[in-house]
Amino acid sequence: MTTNGGGPAPDEALFAEMGALIREMASAGVLLATGGLGQGFHVASQGGELSVTDGPYAEAKETIVSFALIEARSDEEALQLARRFWSVVGDGEGDVRPVFGSPE
Repeated sequence: MTTNGGGPAPDEALFAEMGALIREMASAGVLLATGGLGQGFHVASQGGELSVTDGPYAEAKETIVSFALIEARSDEEALQLARRFWSVVGDGEGDVRPVFGSPE
């Protein structure tokens, strides 16, 4: 059995290890939110016309299935947290992106 990403289905050991990492990051104050994401749709605007397509990815194996919002003091800290996450999860890929805006 595989997940949408094509990797092995998670087992109890993975859930336990990920739970420990999430608790550690939350206690340290760097984990702000986590959650799952559905397939949704893609919206584009050009010349005043709006187009809507299934997406944002053409294939289910490319679907984003979860996210973690962290507060890192630097790119290096964000990369360090990403390394820790992937050491638990194993093979895969993801994006680290800054969130801009006012903290108010």
